[in-house]
Amino acid sequence: MAPLGGAPRLVLLFSGKRKSGKDFVTEALQSRLGADVCAVLRLSGPLKEQYAQEHGLDFQRLLDASTYKEPFRRDMIRWGEEKRQADPGFFCRKIVEGVSQPVWLVSDTRRVSDIQWFREAYGAVTQTVRVVATEQSRQQRGWVFTPGVDDAESECGLDNIGAFDWVIENHGDEQRLEEQLEQLIEFVRSRL
Repeated sequence: MAPLGGAPRLVLLFSGKRKSGKDFVTEALQSRLGADVCAVLRLSGPLKEQYAQEHGLDFQRLLDASTYKEPFRRDMIRWGEEKRQADPGFFCRKIVEGVSQPVWLVSDTRRVSDIQWFREAYGAVTQTVRVVATEQSRQQRGWVFTPGVDDAESECGLDNIGAFDWVIENHGDEQRLEEQLEQLIEFVRSRL
């Protein structure tokens, strides 16, 4: 049975490495489908909110793409892992509360347990989307390998899970990206 929130027609679980473009892709999809049809949900939102409260930090700054969160990232990952070990669905349940749109884009799926939770809760309407980008493209977007972050489960937990339902290549070729987004949008519309 689905937890709090409406019953979605489609749940797309986006994953990918840091600076691969997950937020860019999900925001592009939402802007084309409309916020009334499509909700972007971030598992990191409730994590960062609770972490900010407990550590006296600026929650809004933890959410943005600035460097503000970088000094806290390792500890935030550790803290989030402790919460998930105690309750694997904790953050998943938080983000779906009260969502009424028929299409949900979870922009930052990072763990097998996240995928399992959504599949158990919403079944066949759940699909996985992997956003990939070359290291060079990610570096051009500001990515620098950080030990304890880029080799942690939060970045590598889905590297070897097998096939994804969709793979979006975001290497910097705008035309290729546009073609892939159009295919995904067509699929989404077929589910409405």
